Amino acid sequence: MKFDIPAGARKILQTLAEAGFEAYLVGGCVRDLLRGVEPHDWDICTSARPEETERYFAGQRIIETGLKHGTVTVLVDGEPYEITTYRTEGPYSDRRRPDYVRFVPDLTEDLARRDFTMNAIAMDLGGNLRDPFGGADDIKAGLIRCVGEPDQRFQEDGLRVMRALRFASVFGYGIEECTVQAIHDNRTMLDRVAAERISVELCKLLIGKNAGDVLRQYPDVFCQFWPQLGPLVTLEQHNPWHCWGGWEHTVHAVEAVPADVTLRLAMLLHDIGKPACKSTDEQGIDHFYGHPAVSAKLADEMLRALKFDNKTRERVVLLVERHDAQLPPRSQVIRRWLNRMGPEAFFQLLEVKRADSMGQAYEKVKNRLVELEEIRAKAEQILAERQCLTLKDLAVDGRDVIAAGIEPGPEVGQVLNGLLERVLSEDIPNERKILLKLVNYTVTDQ
Repeated sequence: MKFDIPAGARKILQTLAEAGFEAYLVGGCVRDLLRGVEPHDWDICTSARPEETERYFAGQRIIETGLKHGTVTVLVDGEPYEITTYRTEGPYSDRRRPDYVRFVPDLTEDLARRDFTMNAIAMDLGGNLRDPFGGADDIKAGLIRCVGEPDQRFQEDGLRVMRALRFASVFGYGIEECTVQAIHDNRTMLDRVAAERISVELCKLLIGKNAGDVLRQYPDVFCQFWPQLGPLVTLEQHNPWHCWGGWEHTVHAVEAVPADVTLRLAMLLHDIGKPACKSTDEQGIDHFYGHPAVSAKLADEMLRALKFDNKTRERVVLLVERHDAQLPPRSQVIRRWLNRMGPEAFFQLLEVKRADSMGQAYEKVKNRLVELEEIRAKAEQILAERQCLTLKDLAVDGRDVIAAGIEPGPEVGQVLNGLLERVLSEDIPNERKILLKLVNYTVTDQ
């Protein structure tokens, strides 16, 4: 089988081979080629020592970022290629990086240190595979399997627990039975992993096509770094609007929203405050009064704990806080929400409300789903018509107010905001003549 290998990678493989060294493409790029997906990165392993690699590529720009671990980055036509000497690794005292590496002459020893069989395949320039652990067969079967002993692999680097789940979500692969058990058994290894590393994997996982299945099967893993999820996982909802418990509702809502990190985080956390707000009336019906505010507070804490950037955190918290707000399909109301949130956040809120409804009893929410589409259509019309939504859209500005006789200062803003309020309410049109007349009345009244 022929594969499309970039010229830079070919040049490196040829140069090393002509110098008498073994050289192979390895890892994720080989996995992706076998999956029929274009690789993002091209990694190369070789029997050449780092100093030998540097010598044979002295004419290229070289980045010495990982010499201690046997890696030399060579730039060919501006593209970086990591070239790593065959190696085995010492113990992982910090559960992330090996204490030391030992260079070895044997490719199989190098492949044996890798995490999953699908990432432990090497390919030469002719497309021939070196696959001692059956990774190609696992790719065909859509299976994630650890190389060697699963417990050892996860104890070397706890992030591999999340990587396995991320691959399962993104690729739609199943996980081999022994690897599944090891994931559950070694989830506490995540306690030693930096929050930033977990959040990167979590975001990739959440936008995967099988994110819902992974959430269903591994709630214990997610509770390891976000223990606040625990009460939601076991929450029962005896309520006519709900046909599932708290966790299954959450998973359905995640699946129902577009594959966007902000939206999926919002759906994962939108009901996190429900267990603390649960009450049961005399008829045995559960209620969760005030849960959006509690959920927003918890979501903020959880996202801070995983070191999410401020922009993502603030938007997710906003969507969680507003997810249960009443939103009738009236133009005046829609304009106010567009004014308050901005178009991007408003349309995200509509997606959140739709997904929340999709996780509930259909007969109860079908009219609401129709309403949400009506609201979307009206909001799009308002924007298409460039209707007045903010102060900058008003047909008058601060200079007009000052020219009418109002002293510069806070009162100018008060007058403009008063006009905007009336325009949003359809009390007056956004016409310059009418607005100037009202400004003059204001000055006269003073």
